[in-house]
Amino acid sequence: MKNLNRYIFLFAIMLSATSFSLRTAEDKATEFTVNGLKVILKPSIKDIISVRFFIKGGTANYSKEQEGIESLALAVAVEGGTKNMNKTEFATALEKIGTNISFSTSYDYSEISMSCIKEYWAPSWNLFADVITQPRFEAKEFDLIKAQAVAQAKQAESNPDAHLRNRSMESAFTNHNYAKIPSGTSASLEKLSLESSMNHFKSIIGKQNCFLVVVGNISEADLKERVNQAFASLPAGKKPMLEPKLEIKAEATIENREIPTNYIRGVMSAPAVGEKEGVPMMLAMAIMRDRFFVELRTKRSLTYAPSAGYASTVFNNPYAMFYASTTDPKQTLQVMIEQINEVKNQGFKEKELKDMKESYLTEHFLGLETNDSQTMSLGLAEVGGDWRKTESFMSDVEKTSIQDINNVFKKYSSSINWMYLGKESAVGKEDFKQPQMLPAPGKVTPKK
Repeated sequence: MKNLNRYIFLFAIMLSATSFSLRTAEDKATEFTVNGLKVILKPSIKDIISVRFFIKGGTANYSKEQEGIESLALAVAVEGGTKNMNKTEFATALEKIGTNISFSTSYDYSEISMSCIKEYWAPSWNLFADVITQPRFEAKEFDLIKAQAVAQAKQAESNPDAHLRNRSMESAFTNHNYAKIPSGTSASLEKLSLESSMNHFKSIIGKQNCFLVVVGNISEADLKERVNQAFASLPAGKKPMLEPKLEIKAEATIENREIPTNYIRGVMSAPAVGEKEGVPMMLAMAIMRDRFFVELRTKRSLTYAPSAGYASTVFNNPYAMFYASTTDPKQTLQVMIEQINEVKNQGFKEKELKDMKESYLTEHFLGLETNDSQTMSLGLAEVGGDWRKTESFMSDVEKTSIQDINNVFKKYSSSINWMYLGKESAVGKEDFKQPQMLPAPGKVTPKK
């Protein structure tokens, strides 16, 4: 009965995925340009309309000394009111119609999003457009939002996990854009002024480095008219200056901290999500996550939440990572490296790939059930090069072979940049070294 229920559940999930796939095929996204601004529209039968205004560049848009300026500028634009309404009036107008406007920043992009019900599409759009074209940037509100950002940064700096992530990125991407913290540090944020934040906002809002993604039950003609009225006067702007791809070096950095739990994070280079090797790497790291869970938590109880993953939302310098928090860092590192080397030497198993394909596609389709998630998916694919990659994701997963994931993991996993936060006496740099690869099974190393 237990197996029967499992099969019924899996069938229901796959039926849902198939239904979603068919709806996607019927309501394909389209691309058009309105006065120089790229727009991607995907029709939907749902009455929730999702809109995202993407800004390319991310950390490439500012210096290390100004890290956090884009996040602060967007926060002031979204939360500080517009030239037509002060902060209180703007928040009240949104609340009356149940509309939400928010923002996010990352390494390669930032975005301002809006979600509303179709009945209030017109007033919601006007409020959203005002955030982008007529932000208020009032000194009083700027100081308040800046103080909140500084407090959040201080909290993150005292959090071991957040500190580990930031230090790991600084170590792996020294003197490169990903060494910058998108949300900023308390020190960098303290130095930012109203004028510099306002000027930064103006510098990134341009037709060459921005685009709009909309998913909802609206017509193309209606959207074109609104985009033309709202954004026709936007400047052309300029494209961000991106860096050449960086090859991450095999190093280990140990930061001593007297804390009960020790933290480990490894970063390695990876292919971009839109490249041929992107999906194989995504599947390979998902399998590694499951392997870590079994070996580190289930079998040995060395850590509560081990992880491995592929950073599928970064594009200019893509990477993958390994993570564990533990009271026994030496043994944990040994098991992590053993698992990495086992895959490099012997490869993944066919069953691992088969099972991962099923679960990955299920998670993927369930994750696209909302219009908000679809605007984000389309937007990220466009930041990565082409939003149409979302249409081939299912076939890309299905056609990935065991050789594909073995090759890509072996190619990139020989050079890992490790960051350790915890008791210095518990580990040595030699614990982070990967032994030389063994010959493939069935092969004998020729004698010299």
